[in-house]
Amino acid sequence: MENIIELKDVRKIYRMGDEKVVALDHISLTIGSGELCCLLGTSGSGKSTMLNLMAGLEKPTKGQIIVKNFHVEKLNESQLAKLRQKYIGFVFQSYNLLENLTALENVSLPLIFKGVHKTIREKKAKEILKAVGLDSRLHHKPSQMSGGQQQRVSIARAFISNPQIVFADEPTGNLDSKTTVEVMDLITGLAKANNQTLIIVTHDNEISRYADKVVYIKDGNIDSIKENNKITEEGLV
Repeated sequence: MENIIELKDVRKIYRMGDEKVVALDHISLTIGSGELCCLLGTSGSGKSTMLNLMAGLEKPTKGQIIVKNFHVEKLNESQLAKLRQKYIGFVFQSYNLLENLTALENVSLPLIFKGVHKTIREKKAKEILKAVGLDSRLHHKPSQMSGGQQQRVSIARAFISNPQIVFADEPTGNLDSKTTVEVMDLITGLAKANNQTLIIVTHDNEISRYADKVVYIKDGNIDSIKENNKITEEGLV
């Protein structure tokens, strides 16, 4: 399997006055193309920081982050924006939908930035909203939908451009157990069908069962990696 993301000796230190907080400490990790990877850890473990670094939303203090053969740590904001636009989709815990736009308009947004004609982007948005079970909610705004429906809109928006990588940060954190299963089946089903790399950040052990690889994060370090039901200590992979 070809690697699509690689972290090499990555550190992230936050400075708060005179105090230094080590969020990530010498992290090395590879994620293969088409792999479903779960970053699992408690609150404050560093898992969301790791996702932000891989997505170029933050810069590492030290180390290399390679995504699609691009050294993310060396890219400027304009280059990072182009990288995300071309290769990356996001699913957030808080949905991050625009309240004044309908489901159809929210899902169409990524295609607007790519310069896709209105007729084509609306056709694609309708198709993917139907695929996630929301063909009857095309013209509803977020306030007119349940949490589960809003997350489905968020998923449709993340996948509409067929990105090679999708980052999902606590995608079921605001959902009940039944809706959690539906949403996870949906996200992983779409990713597998399109051979997309999916990186899920969660504190929930139940979510990790969907992954090909589970990376256990503790106190800013990789504690262990579970792959194909085999646990290997970091450094022995």
